[in-house]
Amino acid sequence: MPFRRSLIINVILLLTPPAVLIVTAAFFIYVYNDIQDADEQVTADWANVINQYQRRADLVPNLVNAVKAYAQHEKQLLVDISEARAAINTIHAQARVPKDPKTFEQYQLAQMRMNDAVSHILLVAENYPALRANGAFLDLQAQLEGTENRATYARIRYIRAVTRYNTLVRSFPNNLLARQFGYSAKPSFAVKDEQSIDRPPRVSLQ
Repeated sequence: MPFRRSLIINVILLLTPPAVLIVTAAFFIYVYNDIQDADEQVTADWANVINQYQRRADLVPNLVNAVKAYAQHEKQLLVDISEARAAINTIHAQARVPKDPKTFEQYQLAQMRMNDAVSHILLVAENYPALRANGAFLDLQAQLEGTENRATYARIRYIRAVTRYNTLVRSFPNNLLARQFGYSAKPSFAVKDEQSIDRPPRVSLQ
């Protein structure tokens, strides 16, 4: 990519003024389309992250009900996981997070809280043999594990897409065009946060 841009710039310098205008316009059209494509990819990959997180959130009520039937005295634990789910739902991440670093950070923290709550409730469930033998609960475990694996892959794809996009909009001369059309760098998962949320809840009760 950098080699192609430098080649185009060198060609422009060797052309006559009218030709320079035409080639320059073509170059900026190429850059704009490249940024647009990268932006769309970020949006698509973020939507996939949201879908996987939403799937996990949708499984939480079933998890709470399953544990509640066998461990009614674990009230605070059940409250914690319900509150973690509610916190995520209040952020409205799909529409706002990719453009708002502060909201993005809040969303990461909310997902980390959810991750911890799910891990804790599954750990506590090990104390209840009847629950561990419940077919519906075992199926729920499998669904959670699959969701966590898909969420991890979705985050990786999003990080890659954001890296490519941010490189495009920050590089010269792309940044000149990006600024004119309102394209700015997008937030991504911080390394410390990504390491934390990439540790899926322990779903095996064997």
